[in-house]
Amino acid sequence: MSLIRIDRSEIEKMGRIERLNLVNSCTGYKSANLIATISNEGKTNVAVFSSITHLGSDPALIGFILRPTTVPRHTYKNIKEYGYFSVNHITTDQIADAHHTSANYPEEVSEFDMTNLEPVYHGGCPVPFVKGSPVKLLCKYINEYLIEENGCIHVIASIEAIFYEEALLSPDNWLQLDKGKVVAINGLDGYAQPQLLERFSYARAKK
Repeated sequence: MSLIRIDRSEIEKMGRIERLNLVNSCTGYKSANLIATISNEGKTNVAVFSSITHLGSDPALIGFILRPTTVPRHTYKNIKEYGYFSVNHITTDQIADAHHTSANYPEEVSEFDMTNLEPVYHGGCPVPFVKGSPVKLLCKYINEYLIEENGCIHVIASIEAIFYEEALLSPDNWLQLDKGKVVAINGLDGYAQPQLLERFSYARAKK
């Protein structure tokens, strides 16, 4: 199979959509999550994100990337107002509705009302979670860092609670996500279902 090379100068000359598709897909599969928020006025919001990453387990931290705030970012606004939000894994049954949350709705319209996604509440917390998601995280805003090179914002949050379906849990506290039909994102709009191939013990030198 022939290997194609495209240099940076060629990437910069591409049309916007062509460039978005190539650059967003070339780095590999990404997490597929719905971030659900609530405003101080009680208005809910839910939006798909593919940039949520693990930052550490002690303390338990995650991060995600927000695009420049040159246009309204309802998720960001709600998080800054209320301080808490939820992260919900997307399943194979939810991909069409999850993707539709990326549509540009006005602030007063909740994506929960425009899709078949349903808000659900756990542990007396007023922050909405997504019904049917097999793994859900309650997160608290901690900090943010401006990425000067492109104007994006790296949001840092702590994990305050984890909710998961019991069937996913292994004896050593590892969650097997494919048992919950959790999907990943390829590029901007491609959804794939990963399948566990193998799990290895802790790697040590010369073993």
